[in-house]
Amino acid sequence: MAKYSLKGRIVFITGASAGIGAACARAFAAEGARLLLAARRVERLEATAAGLREAGAAAVHAFKLDVQDRGAVEEAIAGLPAEWREIDVLVNNAGLSRGLEKLWEGKPQDWEEMIDTNVKGVLWVTRAVVAGMVARGRGHVVNLGSTAQELAYPGGAVYCGSKAAVKLINDGLREDLLGTPLRVSDIGAGMVETEFSDVRFRGDKERAAKVYQDITPLTPDDIADAIVWATTRPAHVNVAHMIMTTIDQANSLMFNRRTS
Repeated sequence: MAKYSLKGRIVFITGASAGIGAACARAFAAEGARLLLAARRVERLEATAAGLREAGAAAVHAFKLDVQDRGAVEEAIAGLPAEWREIDVLVNNAGLSRGLEKLWEGKPQDWEEMIDTNVKGVLWVTRAVVAGMVARGRGHVVNLGSTAQELAYPGGAVYCGSKAAVKLINDGLREDLLGTPLRVSDIGAGMVETEFSDVRFRGDKERAAKVYQDITPLTPDDIADAIVWATTRPAHVNVAHMIMTTIDQANSLMFNRRTS
């Protein structure tokens, strides 16, 4: 069976200003897609968008959006230019982690930011986009998961819980869409070298660097490649779940740190 063509299709990526989101933008550009990009950091977003046409994107439309803000999400999707409203692929990439304290020592504001972004943000964007997909009879929702959704690790209870929630929201949506042509995929990423740890430790670059020390981590391009692969399977194929790790990682607890 021929793969599903993304040429000219509208691909909406949240958190597209850096890391996996930016890598997805480049990967979908190479497929000839039309890219709808959103992120909080508009300057970084504009830098990401630059050059995507030359990379193969049929068109690019970027706008500032904080997925934590339900009203802003609803307004942004409802207010899209007519030529950008028929979204074919949604990549719920926006997400973050804050802190690594024991649960009873954790900062409530960190918990709120993780839950509001990783869980509620996915819900707000999905709700705003999927109704149109159902009405048109086509679409694919990709949710960025994590090995943390499979196994919690010390100091990560709330982050791991948020990713476990994404996994179950992903599965529930797929069940709700049964009988339609829409597809829903969860791509669970292991250790990927991005700004993730820098964000978690609020700019403590020395501490963040130690996360990837003596390990060969995945790259954002590795995850983007998997997402494009999932979305280009023949239309009858739904990649429900995928877990990706570096060869130096067995799960969210076990790592091979080379000392020689």
